[in-house]
Amino acid sequence: MPKRVDHDERRTEIARALVRVAGRRGLHAVGMRDVAAEAGVSLRLVQYYFETKEKLLLHGLQQLAEEFGERVTARVRAAGDTPGPRATVEALLLASLPTDEESRAFHLVYTSYAVLAVTDEALAAQPFLQNPDAAEDTLTGLLTQAQDAGLVRPDVDVRTEAVSLLAMTAGLGISVLTGQRDAEHAIAVLRHHLDRIFRGAGRDS
Repeated sequence: MPKRVDHDERRTEIARALVRVAGRRGLHAVGMRDVAAEAGVSLRLVQYYFETKEKLLLHGLQQLAEEFGERVTARVRAAGDTPGPRATVEALLLASLPTDEESRAFHLVYTSYAVLAVTDEALAAQPFLQNPDAAEDTLTGLLTQAQDAGLVRPDVDVRTEAVSLLAMTAGLGISVLTGQRDAEHAIAVLRHHLDRIFRGAGRDS
């Protein structure tokens, strides 16, 4: 009896191969033939599953988003059984900083896709994220919870702080990728700003 092929698993393997190649060479330099070679499959098989490079890139981004969510969950669990809003916010932001190979690939590929989509109509036509405001909404909700609990001053605009934290984290990530600063410095800067927002609250609050 022929071996049953798990198509979802095969798609995931190819998407992960895309991320590995993009992490080494840059997303702009990745072709479907490169991905096929990295995954150890034929170019025809990659084309069968994804048809176009744009669809392959989109699937790779979705795979990265799922793995990002898993890293955030792991960080939150590591903070204890009942992590407060500060610990959850920190876990969300730290997971996106390029502090290891997985998070480096996440930051590099997402940033590269966004830049390429500005000038590439085919990429721009693909949905960059299922919900581009998801992270902002999640962070705003966590800051609102903290504000209701008295951990954030009542006059703080939590939506503006959420936008600022996400933008700052993205900028810090780029500075780490380019070697301007190391990961430890970026983490220290991020925690400095969280200390400013969360009044009198420790990192386990």
